Amino acid sequence: MSNRLRSLALGLVGATAVALPAFAVDLNVTCRCVIGGVNSATAQWIEESVIPAFEAAHPDVNVVLNQFGGEDAQLTQQLALDFSTGAGPDVTAFDGFLIPSFVEGGLLKSLDEVAGAEVNDWSGWAALSEGSRALMLYEGKYYGIPLGTDVRMVHTRKDILAEAGIAADWQPTSWEELLDAARAIKAIKPDSFPLQINAGVAMGEATTMQGYWLALLGTGEAVTDENGKFIVASQGILDTLNLYKTVYVDEKLGDQRAQLLADGRNRSFANFRDGVTALLLEGDYFYRSVTPEGSEFAVANRDQVQGWVKMPAKEPGAGIRGQDFVTISGGTGFVLNPATDTPKEAWAFLSFMNEPAQLEAFQAIQPRITARTDVAIPNSPFLTETSQTLLPLTTARPNDPSYNAVSSEIQRMTEAVVSGELSPEEAMAQYKSAVTAIVGADNTVSLL
Repeated sequence: MSNRLRSLALGLVGATAVALPAFAVDLNVTCRCVIGGVNSATAQWIEESVIPAFEAAHPDVNVVLNQFGGEDAQLTQQLALDFSTGAGPDVTAFDGFLIPSFVEGGLLKSLDEVAGAEVNDWSGWAALSEGSRALMLYEGKYYGIPLGTDVRMVHTRKDILAEAGIAADWQPTSWEELLDAARAIKAIKPDSFPLQINAGVAMGEATTMQGYWLALLGTGEAVTDENGKFIVASQGILDTLNLYKTVYVDEKLGDQRAQLLADGRNRSFANFRDGVTALLLEGDYFYRSVTPEGSEFAVANRDQVQGWVKMPAKEPGAGIRGQDFVTISGGTGFVLNPATDTPKEAWAFLSFMNEPAQLEAFQAIQPRITARTDVAIPNSPFLTETSQTLLPLTTARPNDPSYNAVSSEIQRMTEAVVSGELSPEEAMAQYKSAVTAIVGADNTVSLL
């Protein structure tokens, strides 16, 4: 019985009978989103648009949004626990890179296994781009519907760059040019931390995606080779770790302490907001969700002072596929709890929220790069320009069930270097040993 109907029944004390719909159900939805907090626009969209419209079309269903305000890793841990015990929300937001490990761990089932063959008849599949469709696909089966994809770049404080005498049309073409800009800013603002490259365990996948990957791709390498084997020793890994060492240990161009604290990512956001940091490697998420007016880390006069540049390769032409500039894309979506006792209603809600009308309602609240090709980005020059420029350059994480565990080792490796605990060579040796233990020697390769 739905909460609303239960309240009605309890309120009619003394009544001999209460007429209730025969199939009233509660449907629970979870996302890392809080109105007025993290991913506020997502929570607002679900609460104010999706739920009212869905309940109007399905009067026997009561939908409740659970607004989760913790870190991504905390939600992942909670979902793993819930799914392993048959508990948890019926529909939940989910990062696509987690799907292989959840599936192999018996914690997630494909949509058609949960809700039946009708899933395959959904008209929306044809409207998903090939790249976005792959975000929630594993071994030929869909485990969720992607909400959108993203790209990564260097966000800039144009006002601070100007103070340091850096041209308005500045676009670094190498790591050294990026470092030189940070040095110029440090020279005029000695107490600042001009450059932020995410590192450490506390930032979780944000370290791996926004920091490590963006640097590593600039060396011409990825986390795995062309055969899908994890690279555990290479010049690219050493070059990436030495970049971290230069920024955080040798020249103090970045906020070393922030990389080691539980709230380090929020501290990096605050540093950018306050002008302490002028060059921050992040996804387009940072622009659309972190710095808008009214948010905790809103940048005053954002569209005048916040800009972006492409992340350069170590040197021109040295990037992955011989590129001069690099980026990487991920994406989130929503999945069904494999143990939901309302699979038909859960699928109805999941597909409903991904129809054009609802996604366009989301775009009206917060423009973003959508998964569907028939939903445009409205009135957002920043997102239009970055997506058109960077999507042709992008790559993606390996669709491997061991990736999540390997990513954790990448975070430990960067933290060991940034903290000064280990040299790049020592940290890489530790990484090699840990990853080999995770995936087996046959699934690793050394390039040195």
